[in-house]
Amino acid sequence: MTPQATRLPLQVTAIRCWTLGVGRSTFSASTMKRYLITGASRGIGGAIAEKLAAKDVELLLHGRDTVALAQTRKAVEPHCAKVTLLVHDLASPNGVSDLISEVGNERIDLLVNNAGVAVVKPFTEITPIEWEQTVGVNITAPFMLTQYFAPQMPPGSSIVNILSVAAKSGFANWGAYCMSKFALEGFSQCVREELRDRKIRVINVYPAATDTEIWDQIEGKWPRKKMMSATEVADAVVFALARPTDTLVENITLSSLAGNL
Repeated sequence: MTPQATRLPLQVTAIRCWTLGVGRSTFSASTMKRYLITGASRGIGGAIAEKLAAKDVELLLHGRDTVALAQTRKAVEPHCAKVTLLVHDLASPNGVSDLISEVGNERIDLLVNNAGVAVVKPFTEITPIEWEQTVGVNITAPFMLTQYFAPQMPPGSSIVNILSVAAKSGFANWGAYCMSKFALEGFSQCVREELRDRKIRVINVYPAATDTEIWDQIEGKWPRKKMMSATEVADAVVFALARPTDTLVENITLSSLAGNL
């Protein structure tokens, strides 16, 4: 979304980089790259898709809102080789399996685990269905996608997990969301170590409150003009991916000078 004029300056609070011990990518300019981005209908996922569109890239864009996903496609299609839309509900393993089948057996060069749901209410009011949906979208889907695609990814590929400052700190009434982000944080750290020898980068991004449509569905008054824009988060992802393939930006924590709101 377009940054608000009154938004406070962005503060990058932590960036960790390490050397993987491998040369620059062997992809030639004529080699087609395939990038899979979940939750690409809007917000951070849509902004990442727009930043990564290129003439040698096929974007595989997942979302549930077909109208919003079509808008993302309209924005990126003139700038990339091919766009494939994947409309699936990641709350169930069957939905994830259907997405995997549609992507096919061709290797992908980038997986962005961005799709997420947020249930915001006291933990005593969270229903079993809401809990299961949170686990399904925020934990099980990234697990299944990473488990399937990582073995096929060539050296120099990357997996980006859009986490949250809620993966490091608990917030009242955000119990289900924080639980899921803490879990994905632990899983992704383990995967990073398992894939290090294969020269596949696992990059975790921890944004503070970001002005996306998710806040339209959360009760209460939120200072959205003080939040970061989705574009700023996408810029951080692009920065990490643009490093030489022997350099791993492990963790990027982004916050507004106004704090985590």
